[in-house]
Amino acid sequence: MVAAFTFNTAENLPVGLLEAISESVHVSLSAVGLLVTGYGVTVAVASVPLAHVVRAVPRRHVLTGVLAVLVVASAGAALSVSYGPLLVARLLTALAQALFWAVMGPVAVGLFPAEVRGRVVGALSVAGSLALVLGIPAGTWLGQHSDWRVPVAALVVPGLVSLVTIAALLPTSRPEEEPAAFGTSPDARRFATVLAAGALSAAGAFTGYTYIVTFLGEVSGFSPDMVSVLFVAFGVACLAGVTLTGALLDRFPWAALTVAVATQAVGMLGLYAAGTEPVASVVFLTLMGAALGPVFMTTQNAMLHWAPGRTDLALAANSGSYNAGIATGAAVGGLILPLCGVRHTFLAGGLLTAGGCVVLLAAGGRGVSGGGR
Repeated sequence: MVAAFTFNTAENLPVGLLEAISESVHVSLSAVGLLVTGYGVTVAVASVPLAHVVRAVPRRHVLTGVLAVLVVASAGAALSVSYGPLLVARLLTALAQALFWAVMGPVAVGLFPAEVRGRVVGALSVAGSLALVLGIPAGTWLGQHSDWRVPVAALVVPGLVSLVTIAALLPTSRPEEEPAAFGTSPDARRFATVLAAGALSAAGAFTGYTYIVTFLGEVSGFSPDMVSVLFVAFGVACLAGVTLTGALLDRFPWAALTVAVATQAVGMLGLYAAGTEPVASVVFLTLMGAALGPVFMTTQNAMLHWAPGRTDLALAANSGSYNAGIATGAAVGGLILPLCGVRHTFLAGGLLTAGGCVVLLAAGGRGVSGGGR
C-alpha cells in the first residue's frame, strides 16, 4: 500500500508543479507536460514486454528491483538541474511503475485466502487513491512553499520503507508456484471484454477530465479557488468509491465493474447536459470521481479471476490498455476542444464510456455476468 501510494504520487506530482519546474529548468510548459504524458505512454507500451521478460524471476527480487529504481530515480529527479536528466528519471520511474502494477497484485492477493482477494485489491487501490487526496496536494503545497525538488526528493523515504520491508519479509518462490499466479476461473472471452471496456472507459474519462479545469471555469463559472476545492472533493469521492467498491468485489466482481463504468458515463454526460448549473456540476463531478478509481480497480480484480494464463501478464495487459486509453482520450479531447468547445469533450467522453458499458452489458447478456469463481 505504501508503494502504491508512492508510485501514484510520483506519477502525478508534476501536474501541480508545472510552472515551478518550467522556470527552474528553463523549458516550456508543454515540455514539462511531457513529464506526465510521456510517463503514461511509457507505462502503456512497456507493461507487457517487461512482465514477459521477468516472468521467471522471483517476485521478491522483481519488487525490490522496481522499488530500488523508484528510489534512485526520485533522487536523480530531485538533483536534476536541466531538463534531460529530469526526463530520463521520469521515464525510469514509469518503467518501474509498469512492472510494479503487473507484479504487485498477484503477490499481494496470493498472501491471503481466495475469498478475500477482492478486499486486498481494494486496499491497494485505496492507497493509490490517497495519492490524489493527500500525496499530490501535500506535494504541491510543499513545492510551492519551498522548491519543487523537495517533494520529489521526499518520495525517497516511503520508497525505501517499501523496499526494505519487501526485501526483508516477502517469501521467495518461483512465480508460477505462487497462489495467485493464475486466474481462479480462466476465461479468454471475459478477459478480452474487460480489456475493451477498460480501455474505452479510460479513453472516455480522460477525453473530458484532461480539460476539467477549463470546464469548471468556463462552463460552470467557478472561481480558481473554488476549482481547487472541487479537485479535493473529486479526490475524496474517488477514495470513497474505491473503499465502497472494494467491500463488494469478492461477491460481485462483474456487477461492480459494470456499475462503476455506468456511473462514470452518467457523471460525464450529466456534466455535458447540466454543467452550466453549479449545483448540478458538483453532483455530476462527484459521480465521475466516485467511479474513476473503481473502474481501474475492478478491471484489475477481473484479471485475477479471468486471466486466461498468468495473472501478471494479464495485469500488465490491463495496465497497458488502460494507459493507452488515457493517452487516446487526452488526444481526442485535444482535437475536440478547438472545434466544438470544452463541453463537447465531456459529451464525447461520456459516449465512449457508455460504449464500454454496452460492451459489458452485452457480454453479461451472453452469460458473462457471473459473480466470480
